[in-house]
Amino acid sequence: MAAPTFWDDQISAQKTISALSRLKNIVAPQLDLKKKVEDMNALVELAEESDEDAEMAAELAGEVNALAEFVDKVEIESFLSGPLDANNAIITVHAGAGGTESCDWAEMLMRMYLRWAERRGFKTEIEDVQDGEEAGVSKVTFRVTGPNAYGYAKAERGVHRLVRISPFDSNKRRHTSFCSVDVIAEIEDDIDMDIKEADLKIDTYRSSGKGGQHVNKTDSAVRITHLPTGIVVACQNERSQLKNKQTAMKTLKSRLYEKLMDQKRADMDKFYGEKGEISWGNQIRSYVFQPYQMVKDLRTGAETGNLQAVMDGDIDMFINAWLRAGCPTSRNKNYQTDDD
Repeated sequence: MAAPTFWDDQISAQKTISALSRLKNIVAPQLDLKKKVEDMNALVELAEESDEDAEMAAELAGEVNALAEFVDKVEIESFLSGPLDANNAIITVHAGAGGTESCDWAEMLMRMYLRWAERRGFKTEIEDVQDGEEAGVSKVTFRVTGPNAYGYAKAERGVHRLVRISPFDSNKRRHTSFCSVDVIAEIEDDIDMDIKEADLKIDTYRSSGKGGQHVNKTDSAVRITHLPTGIVVACQNERSQLKNKQTAMKTLKSRLYEKLMDQKRADMDKFYGEKGEISWGNQIRSYVFQPYQMVKDLRTGAETGNLQAVMDGDIDMFINAWLRAGCPTSRNKNYQTDDD
């Protein structure tokens, strides 16, 4: 970066800066941890020599707790060693069994993940939204940008179950709804993927989002179908049809790369494709609103009664538990609890 010609090639320069940032994110916490341990040792020595036993004990206890939290954070980050964990994530939420209730649940999950990304300092961009017939969304795709975004978000891949008294039921009966969450890594442009023009079906249509001059008056939205695999991607968040096409192609490239990786690791759980029917018996996590409040991850056993915090994006406890469990690869089994 100190070379005088470094900025002559903007694209290459940005890649170098991104690589530097990733390396700093690995090294900096280790150096910080080393310094904190040295400070702790110094504090222990000071406490041993001090006459203020109670005061020093309280200070030492506080420092130990802070250090333990920092060690926990560094340890979790050490689990993100996959080849694509440092990449951005593309998250898609599909409404499943449950009709209007599931579409509303899909919108609630979308909000939960957007709030989670905001808590972690990630940037988000909604690429495509398909509204439900009466409420909510039937499908939404958005990009999460930030360090290790995919490494963390991949823990959410699977079917999520909601149990609550439906606001759409005049008889106030309890309903069960399901949504599927798919997470793929956004791959870099330097990965070579041979996508033939003849294999693509490109459709343009008017954006379905909320108004704005020009946005809904031209066929700016783009839908691309990869004919050999049947993969469909869409983008409608930009005013320019060209920009929407570029974004959709990047998403298609990421999905094709995931599918290719699946074929090379048939002995592992599929990272893309069929995750089982979006219905009873295939869920990875249950969110119970009534008759009691509980969110429980059926893969790790992690649970909490603070339902509101979870729906506001506080889901790191579930992600961390999944990472600590060794990122289990047997995702294609049906996860059920005894009361299911």
